[in-house]
Amino acid sequence: MEQHIPLASINHKFEPIAQRKDRLIVYNKTDLAHPDTEAAITKAFKEFKGQDVVFTNANEDTNVKGIIQYLAKKARVSGTASEKELTTTVMVVGMPNVGKSSLINSLRRIGVNKGKAAPTGAVPGITRTVAGTIKVLDSPKVYLIDTPGVMIPHIPDPISAIKVALTGAISDHLSDEEVIVDYLLFQLNQRQDYSYMQLYNIKEPTDDIRVFLPQVAKYIGALKKGGEYNLAAAAQFLLKQYRIGKLGRFTLDDISAEALESYLTKEAEDPISRRKQKKADKMEERRTKRVQLRQEEENQKRPGSSGSKL
Repeated sequence: MEQHIPLASINHKFEPIAQRKDRLIVYNKTDLAHPDTEAAITKAFKEFKGQDVVFTNANEDTNVKGIIQYLAKKARVSGTASEKELTTTVMVVGMPNVGKSSLINSLRRIGVNKGKAAPTGAVPGITRTVAGTIKVLDSPKVYLIDTPGVMIPHIPDPISAIKVALTGAISDHLSDEEVIVDYLLFQLNQRQDYSYMQLYNIKEPTDDIRVFLPQVAKYIGALKKGGEYNLAAAAQFLLKQYRIGKLGRFTLDDISAEALESYLTKEAEDPISRRKQKKADKMEERRTKRVQLRQEEENQKRPGSSGSKL
């Protein structure tokens, strides 16, 4: 999962399935999130989910040895053969663009001292099929399976949806990039982080995206024909800046003790099922009315009823 959005990146629809298996929750891109968040997240997952959590930066192999040791321990516990014959296969599952393939490459690099095996990229959707097994440890043998990103089927909260888009789990062309950057500007101002002034040669803080984007476009020289500022190019530039850490380290979710408990203990909501239930209720109501009308018609046709002719 993504440490920028430790809560918004949880797929509640997937949780009931994942909880049936042994698993290790890995928050990647720890170098981009606020460093003070790890203790609170670790404590909350242990208390409310009974889950171990590891924080890593796969590009720099941060805490990767700890993950390998965890996998090796699980392999030894799960098997009865000699260590060299023990074999365990682990599936790596998560949202798009959280660094699953980068993590696999890092584990392979540290575990068996071999090079890149899974393709990576800065956009979601690089991995499109379930790949074959990739060995990351020799003794005991541990293999990983890379998988395409599993996207949350429906994000009912629009703010959570914007957070997910901001971190790159949704392709930018499917989102309104200027709206996403507007939220990014809001987050920066809320934290009183005005570093963007120096970065992009802006004279004073602003909370108006209509003022902010033209100044960034001017700074990077993003112009359309006729000299008009290219606001779309400026928005794309800012999204890339945020995702590589140029705008600082901060976590978008509220990770107060109350927020963590509320989020980790709530049951998954299924708006699609609610709509189906609402539709079914309406159909049942119509059926009941039809039955009642038929009964009234039959009663009127019976001899001696108030509606019969003498």
